[in-house]
Amino acid sequence: MTPSERLALGVFHRLDPETAHDLSLKALRFGLVRATRPAKSPRLHTNIAGIELPNPVGLAAGYDKNAQAVSALLRLGFGFVEAGAATPRPQPGNPKPRLFRLDQDRAAINRFGFNNDGIEAIASRLRAPRAPGAVGLNLGANKDSEDRVADYVTVLKRAAGAVDFVTLNVSSPNTEKLRDLQGKAALSDLVAQVIAARDGLPGRVPVFLKVAPDLSDAEVSDIAAVAASGGIDALIATNTTLDRSGLQSDKAGEKGGLSGKPLFQPSTRILGLFAQALDNKVPLFGVGGISSATDAYAKIKAGASAVQIYTALVYSGFSLLPEIVNGLDQLLERDGFQNISEAVGIESKDYA
Repeated sequence: MTPSERLALGVFHRLDPETAHDLSLKALRFGLVRATRPAKSPRLHTNIAGIELPNPVGLAAGYDKNAQAVSALLRLGFGFVEAGAATPRPQPGNPKPRLFRLDQDRAAINRFGFNNDGIEAIASRLRAPRAPGAVGLNLGANKDSEDRVADYVTVLKRAAGAVDFVTLNVSSPNTEKLRDLQGKAALSDLVAQVIAARDGLPGRVPVFLKVAPDLSDAEVSDIAAVAASGGIDALIATNTTLDRSGLQSDKAGEKGGLSGKPLFQPSTRILGLFAQALDNKVPLFGVGGISSATDAYAKIKAGASAVQIYTALVYSGFSLLPEIVNGLDQLLERDGFQNISEAVGIESKDYA
């Protein structure tokens, strides 16, 4: 971390977390964020669901909800960026305060509730000229929707042609009963309708599925079966957790989804279980608690073909990106791998 970045983070951490979040996006948009781009290496180049990635380290959904700083983020050197979640209609989300730092735990709790500008505004931004790189959009449903499946289809149709992939977010804990869509019957119906809608559009946008870490082994098996048979192109494991085990911060009792360091072990366990259940039928993305190259490497060995980061940036700044990418390259070289694909899942059996 550079001295200027350390100073900026110190200032941001004196502010309300959501205010700091919004200011960081503005700083990106106005070109005020300077970070060293990660080195390029053939070891890190990968292809997932037909998407070429220069490196496997992406930005998770939730940071740039409204696709306001996608180009700036790509220029920092992310292998890919996921915007959203987007819903058909704009919605304000839950009442503030709704974002909390847990400094002692290197974590955060949010209960945003899919606050966003709506798909019309977001799709317009995504269709504007932008920096080269892969961009996805996380799809959600409006809180007051009477037909949430229809909401996902609506957002998909508006986003198609503007993004390289879309993600069905059925795992946010901050929209009432949204996680009910992870049940086998409900998920099968959602996936069938979304895939049918996708197949009726020009081109072919890959459809990913993002799941929760709070799953039983039986639920993992059911979701894996739906993903494999329903045509899902990749699975993202995982979203935030409702578990509060072992937290030290006085903010630990806040409602919402927990992200950051405490999520690393449980999310990696679920990732490994999905790797075993899917047996290479569907590629996986590892998300949750990554704050170093060693963490990213552990996700890859557990079964991830790529990873996403977010909360660790709150504590380490954007200089964390080249640290993880370059460190991951060094770890692959140390272990004799010519490409990241050779390391994917080599330790997934540890989670069976």
